[in-house]
Amino acid sequence: MNPFNRMTVVAACEVVGDGNSHNDMEILEAQWGISGRCNASSKSGRVAALARIAIDEDLEVMTENGRVPLSRAVVESALKVSERIRSEDSWTKLVSGLRFDGFEIIETETEVPSRFRGSFPRTTTVRTLARMLPEDIPELDFREAESEVVQLLDRHGFTVAKGHLQLALSAFERGAWSSANGELRKLYESYLDEIAEKLGYQGKDDSKAKRDFLGTVQPPFLLEDYNEWNSNNQKPQYIQGLMSRMHPHGGHAGLSEEEDATFRLQITLVTARLLLRRFDKGAR
Repeated sequence: MNPFNRMTVVAACEVVGDGNSHNDMEILEAQWGISGRCNASSKSGRVAALARIAIDEDLEVMTENGRVPLSRAVVESALKVSERIRSEDSWTKLVSGLRFDGFEIIETETEVPSRFRGSFPRTTTVRTLARMLPEDIPELDFREAESEVVQLLDRHGFTVAKGHLQLALSAFERGAWSSANGELRKLYESYLDEIAEKLGYQGKDDSKAKRDFLGTVQPPFLLEDYNEWNSNNQKPQYIQGLMSRMHPHGGHAGLSEEEDATFRLQITLVTARLLLRRFDKGAR
């Protein structure tokens, strides 16, 4: 499976277009063996053609790192653009897409020797990709998690929760971290509320009461042995703890909004998949 989602590839192509002239892009296309296939008169047309080829065909192309899929070559080329391009919306979308795919951009300062005798070497920033989590654990693939969560929400008619998930992902792609966080909170609360109602909850419309019901219904849905829920609110419990983590007060030094939003997206998707799978198994 292509390690990059469609949005990431399109954003990478946009970044390449923002950072290169038509002539520069012609050279890249010649190197990648797709000369003549992206020669639209406008830059946006050229970028769109490149994105279609990278997504639909993803043929292997030659780069300085050897033969790699075109999607990878485009992403690596996008990482080389100048600092000026990093203020563009396309760069924000690229970073967001890479984070959703499980990649972090690592910046390393390196010295480049001067071509002139007696001159000092100059310092340049090299950007590379690093996986945020181990590659060989499929349960940590967030695109797979998102896909399965959507399927399970559809299967059980959790339309409100699905709407919050779609809004969260859309905000995350735009780099609207606060909006993404808000929708993720609503997603978490919503599917737990809907599970409680499906399992027979008939009390007042109170989300905390519904979560308590999930711990007391027989058989319990939230498991006390796993510290997911406990009747004693003073004891550590995962479900309420995560709810509290999703409602922090203000920012915290040393933690960027982008990092926090990425963490929330990851843990929300993994938790949703676990709990929705459990409900789906019981419903069958």
